[in-house]
Amino acid sequence: MRILFMGTPEFALISLEKLIEAGEEVVGVITQPDRPRGRGRRVTASPVKAFAQEKAIPVYQPERLKDGEVLEKLAGFAPDLIVVVAYGKILPREVLELPPLGCINVHASLLPRYRGAAPIHWAIIRGEGVTGVTTMYIDEGMDTGDIILQEEVPILPEDNAGTLHDKLAHAGARLLLDTVARIKAGTAPRIPQPEEGVSYAPPLERTDEILDWNRPARQLWFQVRGLNPWPGAMTYWQGEILKVWEVSPLKGDGDAAPGEIIAVDKQEGILVGTGKGLLRLEVVQPAGKRRMTASDFARGYGVKEGLFFGGGA
Repeated sequence: MRILFMGTPEFALISLEKLIEAGEEVVGVITQPDRPRGRGRRVTASPVKAFAQEKAIPVYQPERLKDGEVLEKLAGFAPDLIVVVAYGKILPREVLELPPLGCINVHASLLPRYRGAAPIHWAIIRGEGVTGVTTMYIDEGMDTGDIILQEEVPILPEDNAGTLHDKLAHAGARLLLDTVARIKAGTAPRIPQPEEGVSYAPPLERTDEILDWNRPARQLWFQVRGLNPWPGAMTYWQGEILKVWEVSPLKGDGDAAPGEIIAVDKQEGILVGTGKGLLRLEVVQPAGKRRMTASDFARGYGVKEGLFFGGGA
């Protein structure tokens, strides 16, 4: 079966690696054009492109998928099946109709929950105890196609978006191999998504990063974990952005106001009042500086009891 693979980031790379290891015939890789990446903003190939080149798999990087020349190029791969994993663009109908066996996708949630661009982040931010991966047939909607297979993955208290990403990437790759095998055998199920239980995971915006100290400590804990390692939760300290990377929620708040610093401890970090309970800041990062313990930050930046986090620049 001739497979055309479409994907871009590390999440997609795991699936491509597993397809190759399993001996599947990947006839080409479609990935996003090279973009500026990292702190230095150097133009860099995507992880999927770098791997495909290493394996001598033809790579194509169109800016748009609807152009006639692009569609002709895709048709030239003569794919039986198109596999899409975190490609980064919506496939137009003309592409969906190319392969006789259809186009399938690996999505990092248990559809119909968390349709959209950031399912891993939002599952943690919203306090889910379990998420998972879904393989599905792609249609013209946003993650609305028929389900093929699903696998649950628990979200542990120590998980953040980075660790959960890795778990789901490997679970998705395993599920993809099973899905491809079933499509080959003609036994792949096709289950319409239920109308009940639909939720969305939109792209993260700047406002999603800001800690609102009026919210309960437990919800702020979810938010910090869901934004680590990217893009990072943030608050303000004396008008400057402070990234917040690791925290713990605590019960009890006494008379602490939201955002009020009630204790600074060399070992425990900085205790802050919230809308319900206390939040202990453990690892933070001032603008332009490295990550540091909250205790080190307190010593170097004049953090004292009775002062407040929050406000704005």
